[in-house]
Amino acid sequence: MSDVFKLTATLKSYCLLSFSNSMKIIDKEIFWMAETPVKARMRCREIMTSSVKTATRDMTLQDVAVLMRDGDVGAMPVVDDGKLVGIVTDRDIVVRAIADGRGASSTVGKAMTSEIFSVKPDDFVFEAIRLMGDKQIRRVPVVNDKGELAGIIAMADIALEMEDEREIAETLEEISSGSSFWQKG
Repeated sequence: MSDVFKLTATLKSYCLLSFSNSMKIIDKEIFWMAETPVKARMRCREIMTSSVKTATRDMTLQDVAVLMRDGDVGAMPVVDDGKLVGIVTDRDIVVRAIADGRGASSTVGKAMTSEIFSVKPDDFVFEAIRLMGDKQIRRVPVVNDKGELAGIIAMADIALEMEDEREIAETLEEISSGSSFWQKG
């Protein structure tokens, strides 16, 4: 098996990883033995995009849409005094603003998602993958201990770290699927 692992099942408090090397599960934490592949031990800071353009709650949807278009991105973290307070996606703009009759001059704060699912820079990458699958999201903000945005991880960032094309396709499809990613065994 390649050094890239695949999350295959979960119990609500444990993640079980299927790969050929030894591991121990101790007190809801996963500790790998020394022979665990390097890719399996990658930290979020190693694959995240750190130069992320951000929006503020009082920006207009048009201003954010222009930034998204020019930056070729589908989501933009929303910050307030340096702290992550939400994320706005192109879908949020369409579904929560335009479809509800709000115009381009409406503010980001009225369309953004304020429930944030994030990881920390020193979390293992599998935590970001788990979060994407559990919450059916395509991007995960990386936030430091002060609540400040450190970067963002997109499905493409994870795919770039995988070596096997079939495994990339399977992992991305499972993260994106409507079926419960973590119920597979």
